[in-house]
Amino acid sequence: MHRKLDPPPLDAVLGSANAVAAGRLAGDGPAGRLPVTPEMLREEPSGNVFGLTQNVGMGWSPTALEGPQYVIVSTHGGLRGEDGRPVALGYHTGHWEIGLLVRAAAETLRAAGAIPFAAYCSDPCDGRTQGTTGMFDSLPYRNDAAVVMRRLIRSLPTASGMMGVATCDKGLPATMLALAGCRDLPGVVVPGGVTLPAVGAEDAGQVQSLGARFARDLVSLDYAATMGCRACGSSGGGCQFLGTAATSQVVAEALGLALPHSALAPSGEPAWLELGPRSAFALLRLHALGIPIERILTQHALENAMLVHAAFGGSTNLLLHIPAIAHAAGLRPPTVDDWIRVNRATPRLVDALPNGPRGHPTVQVFMAGGVPEVMLHLRRMGLLHGDVLTATGDTLDATLDWWETSDRRREARARLAAGAAVSPDDVIMGPDAARSAGMTGTVVFPVGNLAPEGAVVKATAMDPSVVGADQVYRHRGPARVFVDERDAIRAVKGTTERPIRAGDVIVLIGNGPSGTGMQETAQITTALRYLPWGKHVALLTDGRFSGFSSGACVGHIGPEALQGGPIGRVRDDDLLEIVINRGTLTGSVNLVGAAGVPLDAAACAALLAQREVHPGLAPHPALPADTRLWAALQRASGGTWAGCVYDVDRIVAALEAGTSGLTEAASPKLHA
Repeated sequence: MHRKLDPPPLDAVLGSANAVAAGRLAGDGPAGRLPVTPEMLREEPSGNVFGLTQNVGMGWSPTALEGPQYVIVSTHGGLRGEDGRPVALGYHTGHWEIGLLVRAAAETLRAAGAIPFAAYCSDPCDGRTQGTTGMFDSLPYRNDAAVVMRRLIRSLPTASGMMGVATCDKGLPATMLALAGCRDLPGVVVPGGVTLPAVGAEDAGQVQSLGARFARDLVSLDYAATMGCRACGSSGGGCQFLGTAATSQVVAEALGLALPHSALAPSGEPAWLELGPRSAFALLRLHALGIPIERILTQHALENAMLVHAAFGGSTNLLLHIPAIAHAAGLRPPTVDDWIRVNRATPRLVDALPNGPRGHPTVQVFMAGGVPEVMLHLRRMGLLHGDVLTATGDTLDATLDWWETSDRRREARARLAAGAAVSPDDVIMGPDAARSAGMTGTVVFPVGNLAPEGAVVKATAMDPSVVGADQVYRHRGPARVFVDERDAIRAVKGTTERPIRAGDVIVLIGNGPSGTGMQETAQITTALRYLPWGKHVALLTDGRFSGFSSGACVGHIGPEALQGGPIGRVRDDDLLEIVINRGTLTGSVNLVGAAGVPLDAAACAALLAQREVHPGLAPHPALPADTRLWAALQRASGGTWAGCVYDVDRIVAALEAGTSGLTEAASPKLHA
C-alpha cells in the first residue's frame, strides 16, 4: 500500500562542519529583575524561584510575572503550518485544530494579566486502529493519559486553575478524569467540537464499512475510493455521529465541566472559535469566585450527566467513562441499578446518527440547541438537579433560564431551519413526541447463563424492523464462535469457507481486557449496519463497541472469557437466544441448545459447567506487556463494571496480600 522511498544520501544524515563552526557558546540572559522579595527567598521553596527563572528564560517579561498561573492541558496532535496546511499530520481530525482553542484561551488569559502554561498529551484514533493491534492500546491509553495529565497539572504547583481541551473517544474522557482528580483547583473542560458533514458524501462512520460492502459486491472500487476521500466536511473535530467522541462532549457539558452550548460545536466555525476565550473567562471567573472542581462535580451532577446520556442515546463506552470520572472525583460510581433507573425515567429525545430514525449529523444537534435544549426538556419532566453549579460559576437552573429566552438559542434554531430545512423540534424532541416516534430508553443490561455478571446493549440503535410491536427483540440462532476479530471480519465479508449469513449469532471471545485490552469491534458492527442482511445477525462479545455501533450487539459480557466467563465455553452451532425488551429495559442472553438441538435450562447449565473452554481461547499473541499490566490493575480495581479504573487502595491490598502469601510460601519450615 505504501510507496517505498529512496534512501537519502548518507551526508544528509551525518551533518555538516559549518553547523558546528557557526554555533554560539554563550548568550546574553534576559534583561531585568525577577519580582522576588526577601520573604520569598527566605520562606518559599526553591522551585518557586526557579520557575520564575524558567519563565523569563522562555521569553516572558520579568515585569509580568505576578499574575495568577493557569495550566492548559490538551490532546493537540500534528503540526500545522501558518496557512493551516499539515507539516506533520495528527492521528485524527479531532485533535488537529484544537491548538487554535489553546492559543485563543491562552491569549485571553494573558490579556487579563494571568500567566498561561500549555502542556500536551495527544491521543490515538479509534477509527484508525480498528481491526489492528493498535486497538489494544486504546482503552488503556485513557488511564495512562489521565495519569500523565494529572502529573502535568500537579507539576505546576503554583497553578491557580486548569483547563482541559480535547475532543475524541479516549482523549476527552482522559481529560475529564485528569481534572476530576485535581478537584481542589478551579477547572474548565473545552470540548473540541465535531467535523462538518460533507455534501453528497458518506459520513465518517459509514465509510468504515466500505471494505465489507465492497467484499460483498455492494459498491464499486471507484465508489469506495471516492467516498473514502470525501467523508470529512472540515479538517477538525470529532466524527459527525453521536459516537463516543460526541457523547463524551455531551457528558462534559452535562456534568457542568464545560460551558453551556459548547458540546458538538462545528470545528473551525465561529461558534467553535469563541470557545477558547469563553472558557478562559469562565476559568478566571471560577477562580475569582473560589469555586473548585469538587463543588461542580457532585453526586447530583453525575446523575444529571447520566440523564442527558440517556436522553441523547449516547455511546455505551460512557458506561466505562462515567464511573471512572466518579471514581476520580471521589464520588460513588453509578451501579447498574442506577443506570436502569435513569434510563427508565426518560426516553431518547435526540434523533442523531447512528440511532435514527432520520439520523441527523451532530452539527444539526448543536444547532437545534444541543445539551441545554435537551436539559430544558429534562427539567420540565422534573428530572434534573437544577441547583448544581456549572463552569459558568452559576447554577444550572440559572443557565437554563438564560438559555430558554436567549438570542443564541433563537439564532441557532433559526439557522438550522433556514440553512438545512430541518425543524429543530424534529432533532431534539419532547418526551411525548419521542415516544410517538418509537424512541425508548437507551441502554439495556441483559443477563443470563452466558452473562451472569451482566452485559450491555444500546437498544435504541437496533433496527426497528427487527423489533416486535411489543418493543421486544427476539433472536434465536446458531453460534459462530471466533477467538480472533480478523477471522470474524473475514467471515462477515464472505471471504471464508463458511461466511456469516442472516440468522447467525457471532460470538467473539477473548476480546475483554485480559485478551485484547478490551478492544472495540467497530469494523464488524459497522459492516453489519450497512450490509442489507446485517440487521438479522446478532453479536455477543466480552469486548466493547464503538459509539457508532448499531443492531443487536451485546458487549461487556461478564465475566470475560479469559476470567472464567461461560461465554468462553460456547461452540459453533450452539443454539443461542437473545431477548431485549426496549419497553421494560430488561433482557437475557442464554445458551438454549447444542448442535442445533434445543435443551432445557438445567441441561444448558450442566453443559456450560462441564465443558472445557474454547480450545483457541488465549490472550492475543500481540498483546503488549503494558496492556497486560493495565488489565491486571483494573481487574484488581473492580474491572469493567467499575469503569476500568486504577483503585489504588484495592491494588495495594491485593499486592500486600500476594506479597504476604509469597513470603510465607518462601519461609523455611521449622521442624520439631
